[in-house]
Amino acid sequence: MSSRGDREPSAELGLVDATMIGMGAMIGAGIFVLTGLAAEIAGPAAVLVFVLNGVVTAFTGLSYAELAAAIPKSGGGYAFVRETFDDLASFIMGWMLWFAYMIAGALYALGFAPNFIELLHVYGVTPPPDEIGAVAVPGLDVEIGAGLLLAVVAIAGLVGLNAASTAASGSVETVFTVVKVSILGVFVAFGAFSPAFSSAEFQPLFTGDGAAFGLLPAMGLTFIAFEGYDLITTVTEEVENPRENIPKAIFVSLAATVVVYIAVVTIAVGTLGASGLAAAGEAGIARAATSFMPTGLPVIRNGGALIVFGAVFSTLTALNAVVIASSRVAFSMGREGQLLPSVGRIHYRFGTPFAAVLLSAVVMLGSVVLPTRSAGNMSSLFFLLSFVAVNAATIKLRRERPRMNRPYEVPFYPLPPLLGIGLNLLLTVVLVVYLVRTDPLALGLSVGWIVAGGAAYLGLNRLRRARSVGEEPTPTPREDD
Repeated sequence: MSSRGDREPSAELGLVDATMIGMGAMIGAGIFVLTGLAAEIAGPAAVLVFVLNGVVTAFTGLSYAELAAAIPKSGGGYAFVRETFDDLASFIMGWMLWFAYMIAGALYALGFAPNFIELLHVYGVTPPPDEIGAVAVPGLDVEIGAGLLLAVVAIAGLVGLNAASTAASGSVETVFTVVKVSILGVFVAFGAFSPAFSSAEFQPLFTGDGAAFGLLPAMGLTFIAFEGYDLITTVTEEVENPRENIPKAIFVSLAATVVVYIAVVTIAVGTLGASGLAAAGEAGIARAATSFMPTGLPVIRNGGALIVFGAVFSTLTALNAVVIASSRVAFSMGREGQLLPSVGRIHYRFGTPFAAVLLSAVVMLGSVVLPTRSAGNMSSLFFLLSFVAVNAATIKLRRERPRMNRPYEVPFYPLPPLLGIGLNLLLTVVLVVYLVRTDPLALGLSVGWIVAGGAAYLGLNRLRRARSVGEEPTPTPREDD
């Protein structure tokens, strides 16, 4: 046997590791690829987009902290909803959250590939990314795009690391996150003292009639940038002293991320201008760095190369974080009997949810064929819906179990969870309307995944009933029969 069902997860992660899982996911590809998109929609108010998203997600962060301290179980939002709502509601929650993490993983892998090729190009190893063609697969008569191949390799490598060791994956997350935050710190420091920023003009903040309304779609599309602190709660049982450390990790990671985002976006808009940032698109931060950072730096060479270097680390840490999170949601669902039992077991040798890691990897690998924007939109939609459910769970659990042990409680209850529900629903509606007009593929695939979840729920229930009937003991015949 490769696994045994009686082993529980080991607490191998400290407060720093847990915090870095959150920051590693939040300060990921979004800071590089979404800043230009926000500027394209909202203009100079892109700075305000990230500020408001930080405020919106903070309300839900309070709910996550209370629930994680009260329910120290792995699985994140799924574990909280499972504790509070009925079987179908908790399954749909887990099904959505699992998919959102896996799709986010595909997005980060696709973001890693071009940045890694660009980094190799900076040092003269390869041609520019747009000049690299397909790569022939040895032994097979097929060719795969270099970017797609690198995305697959990145996923496979981190899946192998996570399948083998939780402690190792946590250490990698910590080191990579420290590196990329340091790089962004250098970017902010050079930008703040550049002549372009000293003469920056952020007024008018809103340009054009009705431009202020561009904040809402920009917030909806960039909301995935603040998905990350919730990942901390997916590994609750693998964190030392989780009732105390999980809330601390949530607050520290969220606060640090908001500060980093505001500083980076402010420098980017102030040096390159909103129109220049929008025109640069996914390369906006790199373009801004090139405009004000000195050239001829040792090893790094120039500002653009430094940001590309940071983007490689950012996408890898974000990818590693969602590999951790997606597998823990699947593990939790398997342990609760809502996926196959083998998915909810800890490997007897590695001490990891081995089957859950591999199952999540299969879907993640299949998702790399999706367009980058559609993958981001789908993830944002499901995270918004899951955050609504978590806030609702906080309210329902307070009403039904008021004497429950809560080492941390949401201040000013019930205002924060109510605001969390209202604001997340508002962004959900705005995003859906936007997808109807601009990305029907993402909307169609999202609906399809929910329908597939309903079918899986019915099928698994039928399988469980069949097994329970088969396991019933046969009555012993009476001697007088």
